[in-house]
This record gives sequence, C-alpha cells and structure tokens, in this order.
Amino acid sequence: MGYIDDAFVKLKHNLEITPTEQKLAAARHHSVRDHVRGRWQLVDDFLTGSYRRETKTKKLKDVDVFLVIDPAGPQGRYRKRPPLEVLNAQLTLLREGWPEAYRDGMAIVIPYGDDVMSIEAVPAFKRTGGGYFIPDPAPGAWIATNPKRHHELSTEKNEVCDGKYVPLVKMIKGINRELGEPVSPSFLLEVMAQTIIKTPIGRYQDEIVLFLATAADSIDRVWLDPAGLGGDVNTVMSPTQKRAAADALREAQAVAERAVDLEDDRQDRAAYTEWKKLFGDRMTQP
Repeated sequence: MGYIDDAFVKLKHNLEITPTEQKLAAARHHSVRDHVRGRWQLVDDFLTGSYRRETKTKKLKDVDVFLVIDPAGPQGRYRKRPPLEVLNAQLTLLREGWPEAYRDGMAIVIPYGDDVMSIEAVPAFKRTGGGYFIPDPAPGAWIATNPKRHHELSTEKNEVCDGKYVPLVKMIKGINRELGEPVSPSFLLEVMAQTIIKTPIGRYQDEIVLFLATAADSIDRVWLDPAGLGGDVNTVMSPTQKRAAADALREAQAVAERAVDLEDDRQDRAAYTEWKKLFGDRMTQP
C-alpha cells in the first residue's frame, strides 16, 4: 500500500463512531425509550436512521429512535387523527424528562446542552404488509416508510462489497458535510449509493471520483425509496438546490481527480493536500 492508501485507512477509522460515543448514545437513547415505554403503550421501539445503518459519520449529530405505538392501547387513537396531535402529545411526554425538547418535522428532538449529539424520537404505527406509518405534519398526512428494510439493504450491500460499502458511503457523506451539505437529506446519498456503487469496489480514491461524477449528473432525477414505500427521496430539494448540489459535486469531483492524478505521478504529499480539501480534519497524516 502507498502513502495515500494508508491515509484512507486512517480516514476510515477517523469517520467511525468511537466506543465512548457509542456508550453515550446508548445511555441516552435507552433513557428516552424507557421513559416513553413506561407511560405509553408500545409494541416496539428501535434505533433507526444512519446510526442504525452504521453510515453515520463523526461528529455524531443525532440518533434516531422509532416508538411504535400499540393501536389497541390508549394512544392508538392518534392513528386516526391529524399527525400533529401525536407529535404534540409526544412532545409533552418527553418534556417531563427533557424540558428543552422541541418538535422538528416528523420527530421530537432532545438536545443535550453543548454536546453535538441529540436524540430524535419518531412516533410510528405498524403498517399492514410491512413497514410503518409516521406523522408528517407539513401536509397533514401519515406517510409509509420501512427503516428496518433500509438497514437490511445497507447490510446486504456491504456484505457483497466485502465490507467496503459502508466505509465508502461514510466517506461520501463526509465530503457532503465538508461541502456544507449541498445534498439534503443525506439519506439521499445512501439511496444513490445503492445504485451507483457497483461490485467489486476498487480503491476508495477511484470510487469517490466515480460516485461524485455520477451523482452530479443524476442529482435531479427521481430517486425512489429503496424500501418501496416512501416515494421519491429527492422531493425535498428544490430545482435551484439540485443545481447547486450538482455544481458542488462537480467541484468536488475535480478536486478528487486532481488528487488521483497527483498520486499517479507519485506526488503523494500534493495528493494528500487535495484530499484534505474534501475531508478536512478527518483526513490525517498516515
């Protein structure tokens, strides 16, 4: 392995959630789940989102929790009511233990002072045929999703890619964060990765160039929920935002291509400097 290959080995490590962060996250999400379970009648509660799929990058910003309500219990009545009602009820419940909790879209967010990490609690109901319904207060509707299937798909892809898929997705999301997150939500990058990234995965350097180029050319297309329930994941971004994202991805692609060319010319230090533009402090000397 060469100098840049070693740098990417360190980058992979630097993007991973540390044992200390994992322990802190576990204590916090279990506390939230226990609080709700002790007061509401649930049929399930589980981790979801990129933390569960292990595609979350440092710094750890949020941990998503699904709280699946028992339709036969007292809170089952919310399933037939406007989505905002269950969110407001859950907000009131969580403020008993965390007065600083607030509602953000489909979740109740519990921040933790100056720490980066927060817990995002999402009320849900099981869906006949698989998946879940979660409240979307913006249109006043219940939308279908299946985060457990998202996790399965990510795990399956990682296995067929000899364990290199998840680290590559983390690197791509790390670039997006360093660029100011022009692609939003970041889950869209994971949806795109399911299609764009092919087996076998080669060097991370080359795969990043390929992904950035392909993503830039296809950011404005329809990217359907891989679980087959949530529709187009790309509806959140406006046409203007999509154009800006494409420009940002192409600029990142140009940097990555320069880095690969410099490495091919055995100018490793210069190549490292280029990669650092895309990864910031997460890219460290090997």
